[in-house]
Amino acid sequence: MSNTKLYALDFDGVICDSAIETGITGWKVACQLWPDMPTDTPPDMLEKFRQVRPVMETGYEAILIMRKLFEGIAPRLLLDQFKIQLKTIIKRDELSIAGLKRRFGEQRDIWVHDHLDEWIMMNPLFEGITEKLRQIDNQLTYIITTKQERFVSQILKANNIIFPAEHIYGLDRDLSKQQILADISASHLEHHIVFVEDRLPTLIDVIADTRLAKVQLYFADWGYNTEQDKLAAKEQTAIKTINLAEMLIL
Repeated sequence: MSNTKLYALDFDGVICDSAIETGITGWKVACQLWPDMPTDTPPDMLEKFRQVRPVMETGYEAILIMRKLFEGIAPRLLLDQFKIQLKTIIKRDELSIAGLKRRFGEQRDIWVHDHLDEWIMMNPLFEGITEKLRQIDNQLTYIITTKQERFVSQILKANNIIFPAEHIYGLDRDLSKQQILADISASHLEHHIVFVEDRLPTLIDVIADTRLAKVQLYFADWGYNTEQDKLAAKEQTAIKTINLAEMLIL
């Protein structure tokens, strides 16, 4: 194996601070499903959403988070009971995950089409990330995300970052991050692969996958994670916690 790095990067919470846009999009869709909600997203709801964001894995879950917050659940309780709370509301209101994913993507498409500049402004890249992505070899960089790929491409393009579309692995592919990393590893046996992710459960899943034993794991502490996540990450010998400044020189 050569010393040449191959970067595998999560997007939301590592490259892009998308929490406000995700929360607003989730609220807009929730308004369509539950007409008792006001059209404009209350600022306090966005603050509460940001508190819950660390446990969200896929964008459509923002719809359900916003509804539960509107119904009055405390952010801490939603954090602690996330999976069961989402399963309950999906069953109660006879929703489908496929339908929620479709509605979430369509709402983003409308926002992008009607107010692109505003949408981009709501998806800022973390400080220094733009320069980092321009410096590293885009042929040896992959983005592995649960975001739909067209939105990742749109944000990168708006920031004048040239990035090959075929190196963006998003929600569209319906593959786990472990599987994507395994596929990349198999086609780049000569490279040293580093995976930067802000979601601790994802990194732990990678540790458990014997195919990925040689992938170096980095926990992005500037992303969407809790203090408990940060403490737990430091207990994992296979994971190195890094801050944003360290990411820029990685």
